[in-house]
Amino acid sequence: MRQIEIAKNDSGQRLDKFLTKRFPSLPKALMYKYIRTKYIKLNGKRCEISSRLEKGDILTLYIKDEFFEPVPDKYDFLKAPVKLDILYEDENILLLNKKPGLIVHPDEHYHFDSLIARVQHYLYDQKEYDPRQENSFAPALVNRIDRNTGGIVIAAKNAESLRILNQKLKDRELQKQYLCIAVGIFKKKQALLIDYLEKNEKQNRVYISKKPTPNTKTIKTQYRVIAEKNNFSLLEVDLLTGRTHQIRAHLASIGHPLLGDGKYGKNEINRKMGYKWQALYSHKLTFHFTEDGGILNYLNGRTFTAPDVWFTSYFDM
Repeated sequence: MRQIEIAKNDSGQRLDKFLTKRFPSLPKALMYKYIRTKYIKLNGKRCEISSRLEKGDILTLYIKDEFFEPVPDKYDFLKAPVKLDILYEDENILLLNKKPGLIVHPDEHYHFDSLIARVQHYLYDQKEYDPRQENSFAPALVNRIDRNTGGIVIAAKNAESLRILNQKLKDRELQKQYLCIAVGIFKKKQALLIDYLEKNEKQNRVYISKKPTPNTKTIKTQYRVIAEKNNFSLLEVDLLTGRTHQIRAHLASIGHPLLGDGKYGKNEINRKMGYKWQALYSHKLTFHFTEDGGILNYLNGRTFTAPDVWFTSYFDM
């Protein structure tokens, strides 16, 4: 028998969600059986899968020791460099200026360096995060951008901030604006594009169509031309929907692929111009809360801008 006291970062979760994070090797079917047969109790009483945990609650677990994984002596995130471009920091969040070429989360090519690993290493060194003191929470990224895209990424330091920002992102209360260089001169200097996107997981690419199908999702991309030079256009783009590769694929579908984009762009132009990353940057973030922001209400109305976007120099900006 073991007991776990629910800490602040564990509170507010459903019991089954907490157990899944805390005991990743525990099969769900067995977890449900343990709850049903009272091998898992909440404050000494029978509980339900949907029971909400509160700070100070005591979980009593009569489960096999094999599911209690030993605490590692060292953590993989400590292998990542502590190299972050921090735009803003407070007790709840970090705003980071990610450079192109860095992955945000581990993938099949992961070699112990990613933006989230750097964040966790940084907070560990600052004594703001210690895995040994957490049951289920780890600092996490709220939004993500592609490896070869740069720009602003939000990291949450605690569970309450993460829950709030995830909901705000879902409710479109975080406004993100991008800068990009597109090939060609646009006839319309500003427009709202509305089309349909289908994702192919195996190919890791998306396809744009004019008509909806059962496998497509609506996409809305608003752009404004800022500057033009030598058959290239500098755009500011508002994402009114946030889909995989949306800006890259949507602009390519109207004949204006991004400079440097090896997947949807024109490689002969990319090679000629010497761009190895797509010229796309998430350069501005505005917190625009239409509903209560809880402990993050102080961010409402604030706008943050990345100070340097590497490719704007082409337009003498």
